[in-house]
Amino acid sequence: MGLNMRKNNKLIYFLIVAIVFIIGLIYFRGQSKPMGEEVVVDKVSKRTIKEMVGASGKVFPETEVKISSDVSGEIVELYVEEGDSVVAGQLLCKVDPDTYKSMVERGEATVNSSKAQVANSASGIARSKAQLIQAQAQLEQIKLQLENQGDIHNRNISLYKEGVISQADFENSEATLKQLQANFRSTEANVKTAEANVESAEQSKKAAEFSVKSAQASLKEMVTSLKRTTIYAPMGGIVSALNIEQGERVVGTAQMSGTEIMRIANLNSMEVQVDVSENDVLRVSLKDEVEIEVDAYLDRKFIGKVSEIANSASNTGNSISLNTDQVTNFIVKIRIVPESYKDIIQRGKEFPFRPGMSASVDINTETQKGVLSVPIQSVTTREGEQDDENEENKEQSKKKNEEIKEVVFVMSADTVKMVEVKTGIQDDENIEILSGLKEGEEVVTGPYSAISRKLKAGMQVRIEDKDKKEKKYY
Repeated sequence: MGLNMRKNNKLIYFLIVAIVFIIGLIYFRGQSKPMGEEVVVDKVSKRTIKEMVGASGKVFPETEVKISSDVSGEIVELYVEEGDSVVAGQLLCKVDPDTYKSMVERGEATVNSSKAQVANSASGIARSKAQLIQAQAQLEQIKLQLENQGDIHNRNISLYKEGVISQADFENSEATLKQLQANFRSTEANVKTAEANVESAEQSKKAAEFSVKSAQASLKEMVTSLKRTTIYAPMGGIVSALNIEQGERVVGTAQMSGTEIMRIANLNSMEVQVDVSENDVLRVSLKDEVEIEVDAYLDRKFIGKVSEIANSASNTGNSISLNTDQVTNFIVKIRIVPESYKDIIQRGKEFPFRPGMSASVDINTETQKGVLSVPIQSVTTREGEQDDENEENKEQSKKKNEEIKEVVFVMSADTVKMVEVKTGIQDDENIEILSGLKEGEEVVTGPYSAISRKLKAGMQVRIEDKDKKEKKYY
């Protein structure tokens, strides 16, 4: 039993010694471990910053015309193929003209018929005027006879009273007067009827003349339709798309676009159309220089200029969307500068770009040379923190603590101080510093986790050498 107790005591002593040794080892290792957060630093210096707006889109010809037919019918002749070069005024195709020739012939017949009606109306006017002249002459003759008979009747009244003539002669004289009066009224009515006939004939002639004009207008329209059965190129270029074959039928309307027959594009002048978000489009200006990458040309950049900026969003359509969650983009057109692909043309490729090719662009919205700047990852934001050196009183500190501010961490011996800054333009690597820093100061540039969350004002840090072979401690 005594032997067992001695063995147990030795085991306890051994365990105590081991624990003390381990604690001591941990302590000494802790003393030898470098103190502070490991960071990477860089100096505040003057650099050239190019602010860029990136976007993607498609390559299109600057000028592309859709050729549609104004008349309906069968394509009886097709003179071009896709890829052919054409000049302005060149005959492209023909629509079957037979139907429209028949319409023109009917229109000509209608015009001739209307002109015949005008001639008939003119003859009717002449007849009516002759009848009017005859009626007026009869009226004048009866009027003279009536005046003479009136004088005779007046004399017969005196003679009848004196008993010179008999009652029968007097009554005959009175009857003749009344007959002449009746004839006068009848002839006067005939004159008015003849005048009305003349006016009616003149109106008929005017109506016939209007019919002639209407028939001539219809004939002109028919002739125009007949001419439109032959389709010519409105501009020179390349047939970039051919949508029909000879023998197919096309639908044409004068008020709206008919069947699209083909497209003619000027492939010597190309542009890239891209969608730019509403947050970036206000920074883009006409004639901004652009770097263009076309997927078909690997490791090759082309130069372009902004030629057009849309005033309305591309995804609103005819109605305005009130949904603020929807992404709003604006179409920006960028002309590809021919000099940037001149070498490709010289190698025998006449048209380096084809409509519909995918492209991405970087629009240089602003360039600043020699501006005070730091690496872009150096700038972060803080909320609810304030460097004690900048506090004047609790009230000001409270207001500042409620704001989100842009800050950088500046080296100060073996610690960092948090400095609020104002920033300007930026590119992919650097950001302009408008205030808060001086040239030559060292700022923390990494790691990201330290800058974004860990670092506090006054925190002890150590700088990591770039080659990581030795470390410098403050």
